[in-house]
Amino acid sequence: MWSRSRWRPATLAGQFLVLQVSVLLVVVVVASVVSVQQSDADFRATRGAAMRDAAERLANDRFVRSTFRDGTVAENRGALATITQVTRDSYQASGVYVAAPDGTVLVSSDFAGRGERLDLLGGPAQRLRAWTGDVDDFGTSSIAAQVPIINRRLELVGIAMVTEEYPTWRQRARSVLIDVVPVAGLGLGLGIAGSLLLSRLIRRRTRGLEPAAIAALADQREALLHSLREGVFSVAVDGTVTMLSDSARELIGIEGDVEGRRVDDLDLDPAVRGLLADDAEIRDHVVVVDDRLLVVNRTPVVEGGRRVASVTTLRDRTELLALQSELDARESITNTLRAQTHEFHNQLHTISGLVQLGEYDEVARLVGTIRRRRAEISDAVLAHVEDPAVAALLIAKTSLAAERGVDLRVSEASDLPRLDHESSTDLGTVLGNLVDNAVDASVSVGGTAVEVDLRLDDGTVHLAVTDTGPGVPAEVVGEIFRRGWSSKAPTVGGRGVGLALVQVVCERRGGSVEVRSGADSGAVFDVRLPGAWEDVEVDAR
Repeated sequence: MWSRSRWRPATLAGQFLVLQVSVLLVVVVVASVVSVQQSDADFRATRGAAMRDAAERLANDRFVRSTFRDGTVAENRGALATITQVTRDSYQASGVYVAAPDGTVLVSSDFAGRGERLDLLGGPAQRLRAWTGDVDDFGTSSIAAQVPIINRRLELVGIAMVTEEYPTWRQRARSVLIDVVPVAGLGLGLGIAGSLLLSRLIRRRTRGLEPAAIAALADQREALLHSLREGVFSVAVDGTVTMLSDSARELIGIEGDVEGRRVDDLDLDPAVRGLLADDAEIRDHVVVVDDRLLVVNRTPVVEGGRRVASVTTLRDRTELLALQSELDARESITNTLRAQTHEFHNQLHTISGLVQLGEYDEVARLVGTIRRRRAEISDAVLAHVEDPAVAALLIAKTSLAAERGVDLRVSEASDLPRLDHESSTDLGTVLGNLVDNAVDASVSVGGTAVEVDLRLDDGTVHLAVTDTGPGVPAEVVGEIFRRGWSSKAPTVGGRGVGLALVQVVCERRGGSVEVRSGADSGAVFDVRLPGAWEDVEVDAR
């Protein structure tokens, strides 16, 4: 917001308007104050009596009284509105209102004020007395008459009020300023000339916006910044913060007045500072700040062919990606069960046919073969992976990959002990997503093998997943971990989340994930996950 010292035109305009109004008041008020007072007195006397007569007729109307007595105002709101409109037209009133005993407007002639309270001024009408005087008719100074609506037991059931707006200064001047019109005209002419000159100056400084429009824009800006759930951070081309929303303060953990300060001087996470200080365009960049996952977008602001600022938006997607991870895990389990069910159905059909043919020896050999294959898969995994959750995941993924014609195997050099629960969960998330991507990539070009290498070294899990797919082109290596990127067909829903989630889990644990080309073909994803514990105690009972 512009400070008072920098916004000189607004102060100049205010001083000029005060001077103009003062001159006109000196010329007009001194000559007409007595006439205006007399005119007001005559208006209150004549129109006050008329308003009181109208209010009494309305309060004593048989239909109005019966409606309030029976409590059927809501059902007869249309008829009551017609009566108020007729009263307004008959007495040339500004407003006609029928209200509840507490002053809440139930029906009005022009539908104004409904649900709001009348200006009862101490409540004479609430004490069953008719009253005439000046009121604030919902922002308009008016002469009004208020009359109570009572039932047969002399109880207050409603209030009728009829108002007429006081004449404007123009109307009063038309009747009392005949003698001072030439002088007032001269003063008004001078004022208009000064206003035009000042208006031209203000328009040049405010790009054609009137002061009211500037004030409205400022109010809207403040309201917008306080209501946005997404964080908004605007930085000038010289690195100065020009705008910061409340949500942005919360998301990046910054306090105090930062507008007008340079980004480099703020106490920010280095990753966040780098994103805010730069002015290049960014789309859906994922960054981890403390325990929050933020999706960052930055758009340069160009004016007159040159960049003048950049606007960065921050969206908190921590819970969303956590939910996505859980959904991916459940989908993986579902696909695994589906593959195993399909395989078991085929085996059961074969066994059923052999039994019907009486080939019992073949049944025994088939069952032994199936058991041996299952044992081979389990033994191959358990020989190198002791953690039960990771081992179970690999066994399930092996069956699922086999269903798609891909041989998923654990390298002979793998050696993973039992991990703590948190490390095991994170490793399962990373491993599951990388294996799924590797299998998809291999199948897309007819590849038949995926290899997983798992090791624990100094409390850090080292994971490598090698596929036989098409590999990752060098020009997109920096994009594959961006949320929304996918090499799969755009018609497939839910793509572009797995690798972004892998990066988030790795960064959250202080690790990393990289991709490189394989020795022969395909791609190799190398992962480091610090924080795994080797000395996990196992209850042997």
